Amino acid sequence: MASPSPSPPLSLNSTVSPNFKSVITTLPLAKLSLKATNFLFLRTTPPASSLNAISPKPLCNYAVPNANRAGVSRRYGGATGRESARSPYKTQPLERRKKSQLQKPNPNDNNLNNQNDNDPLRKNLQSADLIALCHDGKIEEVLELMGDGVSADYNVFSALLDSCRDPKSLEVGKRVHEFLKRSPSRGDIELNDKLIKMYGNCGSMKDARKVFDRMTERSRSSWHLMINGYSVNGIGEDGIFLFEEMKKVGLDPDRESFLAVLAACASAEAVEEGLQYLESMTSEYGIMPGIEHYLGVIDVLGKSGHLNEAEEFIEKMPVEPTFEVWETLRNFARIHGDLELEDRVEELLVAMDPSKAIANKIPLPQRKRHSATNMLEEKNRVTEFRCSNPYKEEAYQKLKGLNGQMRQAGYVPDTRYVLHDIDEEAKEQALQYHSERLAIAYGLISTPPRTTLRIMKNLRICGDCHNAIKIMSKIVGRELIVRDNKRFHHFKDGKCSCGDYW
Repeated sequence: MASPSPSPPLSLNSTVSPNFKSVITTLPLAKLSLKATNFLFLRTTPPASSLNAISPKPLCNYAVPNANRAGVSRRYGGATGRESARSPYKTQPLERRKKSQLQKPNPNDNNLNNQNDNDPLRKNLQSADLIALCHDGKIEEVLELMGDGVSADYNVFSALLDSCRDPKSLEVGKRVHEFLKRSPSRGDIELNDKLIKMYGNCGSMKDARKVFDRMTERSRSSWHLMINGYSVNGIGEDGIFLFEEMKKVGLDPDRESFLAVLAACASAEAVEEGLQYLESMTSEYGIMPGIEHYLGVIDVLGKSGHLNEAEEFIEKMPVEPTFEVWETLRNFARIHGDLELEDRVEELLVAMDPSKAIANKIPLPQRKRHSATNMLEEKNRVTEFRCSNPYKEEAYQKLKGLNGQMRQAGYVPDTRYVLHDIDEEAKEQALQYHSERLAIAYGLISTPPRTTLRIMKNLRICGDCHNAIKIMSKIVGRELIVRDNKRFHHFKDGKCSCGDYW
C-alpha cells in the first residue's frame, strides 16, 4: 500500500493565522548522541495594529524526529518505519538526556530578541504626541499610553499638571504624581511646585506638604505656594509658621512673600501679626509696600471684624486709596451688617466713579434660577447631586438617621435661610435635604469608614448647612471638605477651618 505523500515543508514565513506569522529557526544539536533530532523554536510576531509591544520570547520548544531514520527506537525519540509512514511529522515525547548532553545556548538566539528594539509599533508609541492629547483634554488617553510604557518628558508632565487645576481632578493628579515619581524629572523644582499648587487647589494640603518636605531643593516660589495653599484652605496658622521657617533657613522674604503671609494672617484672623509684618517690610528688609500689601492688611482687619480700624488704616495710608480699597471696605461692612459704614463708603465710591455706581442702580433682568449642584468625589469617580432631583433612597434614609443624632448633639435648624413663605415645619424639612447634605449622606454609605469626603458646590454654602456639617463631622468621625464658590471648608471634629467666617 502506497504511503501518503509527505506534507510540504514549512517555509520561514508560512502564515499560521491572519494575525500572526510564525518564524521557525532550526538549531542543530551538535553534541547529542542522537544527531537526527532537531529543535524548533516558534516565535510569533504581533500585527502592526496591536497596542502592546510583546517581547519575542519562544512560546514552546519540542523535538521532531527525523522521519528518514526509521530504525531509531521510540525510546530515544525516534519512530519506527510504520509510524514514520503513517505520520512523518508527528511530535514524539522529549528524550531524556544527561545534564552534560544538554544544548548550550546559541549566541545567535539574541538576534531574535534584538529585533524588538526596531519594532515599528514601539517607535509609534514613543513618538506619540502626548502634549497634543493633553491640550485636547484627553488626559485619560495620555495616562493609558504612559501606563503602556510611553516615556514622558518635562513638557508632558507640565501639561498634565496644568490640566489638574480643577478641585475635581485630585485623583487624576495623584496618578500623574505616581508616574512622576518613576520619571527622571522627579527632582525638577518647577514640576514639584506644580504638584504643590495642584494639591492646594484640590484641598489636599497633607499631600502638598509631603511633596514640599521631600524636595531636596526649594525656591521661594515653593514656599509661597505652600503658604498660599494654607491660606486658601483656611489653615492660616500653618502658613504663618511656614513663613517663619523660611526666614530661619536663610531665605529673605520679598514682595510676594509678604503678600502670601498677609493672606495667611487674614485666614487666621491674626491682626497683630499682620500689622507687624507690614511694618517689618520697610524696617527690616527695605521693601516699600505697594497698594496690594495695604489691601492685604485691610483683608486682615476686615475678616476679623475690625471695621473701624480698617477705615482708620485706609485714611492713614501713605498712598492715595484706590477705588478697589474702598470697595473692599464696603464689602466687609455689608458682610458684617454695618449699614452705616456701608452707606458712607458707598457715597465715596459714587464720588470716585459715578459710572459704576449708576450701573449698579440700573435694574437688571431677573437672573435664571440655578439649582444647587454638588460634586461628590469618591472612589475615583465624581457623582453629581442636584437639589431638584431625588437621588438614592439610601441617602435619604441615612440623612434621616443623621438628623436624629444631630438633634441629640444640639443642632437646631436655622430657618432664616429659607426664603419661601411656608410654615416652620416645612422650612425645617427644606433645610434637611439641601444638596450638600445629600452628597455627604451618599458618600457615607458608599465609601469605607474614616474616608475623607470632598464636596464641590457651585453656590455659597448657607449658614444652617455650615453648622449642620460641623456637627456631622463630629458624629461620623470623618473630615468633610466642602468647596463652595468662595473658599474651602475643612470640617473636622465639629470645627471648620474658616473659623465660621466665609
